[in-house]
Amino acid sequence: MGDVITGLDKKAQANLDVFSSTLQELASTDRQILVVTSDSRGSGKLVPFGQKYPAQHIEIGIAEQNLVGVAAGLASTGKKVFAVSPACFLSARSFEQIKTDVAYSDNPVKLIGISAGVSYGALGSTHHSLHDFAALRAVHNLMVVAPADNFETEQAIRKAAELDHPIYIRFGKKPMPILTEENQEFEFGKGRIICEGNDLAIVATGETVYPALLAARKLDAIHGLKTTVVSMHTIKPLDYDLLSAVAAKGCPILTVEEHSVFGGLGEACASFLIQNGFRNRFKIMGIPDEYTVTGSQIEIFNHYGLSEEGITNEALALIQ
Repeated sequence: MGDVITGLDKKAQANLDVFSSTLQELASTDRQILVVTSDSRGSGKLVPFGQKYPAQHIEIGIAEQNLVGVAAGLASTGKKVFAVSPACFLSARSFEQIKTDVAYSDNPVKLIGISAGVSYGALGSTHHSLHDFAALRAVHNLMVVAPADNFETEQAIRKAAELDHPIYIRFGKKPMPILTEENQEFEFGKGRIICEGNDLAIVATGETVYPALLAARKLDAIHGLKTTVVSMHTIKPLDYDLLSAVAAKGCPILTVEEHSVFGGLGEACASFLIQNGFRNRFKIMGIPDEYTVTGSQIEIFNHYGLSEEGITNEALALIQ
């Protein structure tokens, strides 16, 4: 596999912008597509969608539980429903409705958590979604996805539109670079190898994949260490085949996520590996068991080491 990163030298968009433009394209030829929002048109980049397709947009207001209930009802009639709300509220305030009305009832709602992780920055812990992987992984019949770049975002929305089972997809706010021009394939439940090496493996998801890739390039340039970087965009179901292949190399494994260290990508990987006999050195990077410091997303990333420098240092400590 190659390790080409085109980065910000090409026009990078926020994944939410790609989500919006892809949804508009799909809705132009498919009247079954509906968008339901909870006073989140602006932050979800969906104002243009509502202007173009007012008959395909339903505004619920600040009532996230109603949002999910309405979306489930519409999906039960055959509509392709995208329920869009801030990830922190969608995954917590509406948990009962997601569990019962969507997952238990097998209504194929596409739950879209926007401004995920610490995207809301200085608004603080009330507006951060560092629990959504943990909470929603525990719900049967619900896929959990965190696209890393614009390519993964577009593919996830196109495939979700045709999915006949429930799915939760989370997006952040900042512009994201194109991670690689190779291995341009996307399938739910199948991680994507961004670059490949035998000295270390970094398994990341969502907006932490980019700093993980930067760290891998730095480890190579300065220390001569060759790193495999995996975009594990689907947290559930996890790509056990790819994880097994990575672990079979015997190298240390570092997981990185914009989520609590409890119950997310790292613990999902650790659980599988230890139960299947792998004994690689292993470390989970994420947000520790505390309410986050106040600051922008970048400042919070830097504080907790979810940055190029922080991941590089953690990788070196794990290898030594």
